[in-house]
Formats: sequence, structure tokens, C-alpha cells
Amino acid sequence: MSKRVLVIEDDPNLIDLLEIHLNDLQCELEKATDGGTGLEKALSANFDLIVLDIMLPVMDGLEICRRLRAKEVRTPILMLTAKTEEIDKVLGLEMGADDYLTKPFSVREFIARVKAIFRRMDMLQPHANTRPSAAELHFGSLAVDLDKRRVTIDDKRVELSPKEFDLLSLLASNPGKSYDRSKILDLVWGYEFEGYEHTVNSHINRLRSKIEPDIANPTYILTTWGVGYRFNEEL
Repeated sequence: MSKRVLVIEDDPNLIDLLEIHLNDLQCELEKATDGGTGLEKALSANFDLIVLDIMLPVMDGLEICRRLRAKEVRTPILMLTAKTEEIDKVLGLEMGADDYLTKPFSVREFIARVKAIFRRMDMLQPHANTRPSAAELHFGSLAVDLDKRRVTIDDKRVELSPKEFDLLSLLASNPGKSYDRSKILDLVWGYEFEGYEHTVNSHINRLRSKIEPDIANPTYILTTWGVGYRFNEEL
């Protein structure tokens, strides 16, 4: 089955190159050369992948990514950037990107990243309907609605970023199971990215600040020393 891919990139030569190789992967391609048009297309149709440049006219890729995730658009995003600073990579990941490539990149690496994202999505698809019939998890005053992506404490909504919710839903769906930072990166961000475990730490800290009654003595998200994190199985 063919995949629909939206490429938001202002370099026509790069677009032509990506189109050739995405067509080889039996992908249907939609294109946008500025951020405003790209965001509009991403919100108006369903895609299997968005290839998103950071440096764009009208609206940059980071802002597009932020807006898409705020609208709960879950389409995988592969970011392209000419920048090499670590802060840009971290910002992209924390705003909800699934992977990124730094320009210049090889076509072989691009194809490998795209195939990896498609494999992950295909693997997740058969399990989409295997979650418990009760899509809302309750732990004392904390409630996590997996379908509506809604979190409440004492019936008051808690605003979480897309990745914060994904992280909470992973842990809360598997109480007592400890995950190391590399595994969390793989499951929540969708790929293994050695060296960015601090991204997990920063998300855990922000998540705790929003849901824990006492951050110094967490009730929900516990640290498994020497391993990583787990959700409190005693709740």
C-alpha cells in the first residue's frame, strides 16, 4: 500500500531529489515550499509522513511542528536542518518531531530513516485496538484518557505537551515496569538516539512538575535507581 508524504521544503532541487527516491518507495508526494502553505496542507489532509525543513519562509519548521502537535496531529515528522547546534535538535525533538537529519545528508541515510519510521508505524497499527476496553486510566485523583489524550487531577484538566502525554501514557499503561532512558526514547520518540537521554530527563521533570503533589517525593512517576523510570504500581 502506498504512503502519502508531505514535503515542506523551500529548496526545489532537494524537493526533486526527495521526490525521485520517495517515488521509488511507492510514496505519493505532496509539496509545499513555505511554512504557511505547508501547515495548511498538513492540517487539511492525512499523511503517513511529513518531511519538514526547519528554515522556511513565512513560518519555520519548529513552529509548524509545535502547531501540529498542539492540534493533536500525530503524523510522524522527519525534520531537516542545516543547523548543527544541539539546541535545534533538542527543540525539534521536544516539540514532537520523530526524527531529524542534518544537511547535507546522503540519500541512503534519508531512505533508511523513512523506512524506519514506516516500519514503526506499521508495527503499531496491528496493536491499535489491543488496549484495554477502559481507555481511561485512574490512579487516585489522576485520570488519563488515552483516546481523548486528556489528563485530569481532581477533575481539573492538566495541560501537557504531546510528548509529555505520550510519556505519561506509556508509563501509566504499564505500572511497575521500569524503562531505561534509551528504551523510552525508542518508544516515545520512535527511534533510538544515543546521547539524548537528557531529553527524557527534562520531560520527566516537567511532567512531574505538572502532576506530582510533591516533586521531591513523587507519587506517580518513580525513579528506578540505576535503570530509569516506572509508574507506581501500588496506586
